[in-house]
Amino acid sequence: MDVKVVRLLFCGVICVALAFGFTPSALAINYNNRILIGYDFSGQDLTDSSFDHANLSKSDFSNSNLQGVRFFSSNLTAVNFSNADLRFADLESVRLSGANLTNAVLEGAFCTNTMFNGAIIDGADFTDVYLRNDVQEKLCEVAQGTNPITGRDTRETLFCP
Repeated sequence: MDVKVVRLLFCGVICVALAFGFTPSALAINYNNRILIGYDFSGQDLTDSSFDHANLSKSDFSNSNLQGVRFFSSNLTAVNFSNADLRFADLESVRLSGANLTNAVLEGAFCTNTMFNGAIIDGADFTDVYLRNDVQEKLCEVAQGTNPITGRDTRETLFCP
C-alpha cells in the first residue's frame, strides 16, 4: 500500500475518533531517576506511570490522576498534590516533607517509611493506607477536614483518637 494512502487512512481514523469524543487513556510513562524539580504535571492523567528515585521537589501534581503511580524512594519535598487522586500509589520511602495533600485521595496507597513532616493534609483521605504508628500519631496532630470527593473525614481515615 502506498505511504500516502496509509497516512490518509490514519488521519481519517484520528479525525473520526476525535469527532465522536473518543480520548485514549493515558499511557504509563517512565520518569525514573530523573531530576524534575519544579515541573508542572497539574491536571494530567499519569495513571500507572513511574517516578522511582526521581527528584520532584516543588513540582505541581494538583488535580492529577495518579492512580497506581510509583514514587518509590523519590524526593517529593514541597510538592503540590492538592486534589490529586493517589489511590493505590506507591509512596514507599518517599519524602513528603512540606507537601500539600489538601483534599488528596490516598486510598490504598503504600506509605510505609514515608516522611510527612510538615505536610498539609487538610481533607486528605487515608482510607486503607498502612502507616507506621509514629507517623500516624504525627498526622493525627494536624488532621482536619473532610474530603470533598469521598466525603470521608481525615481524622477518621487515620483512625485518630
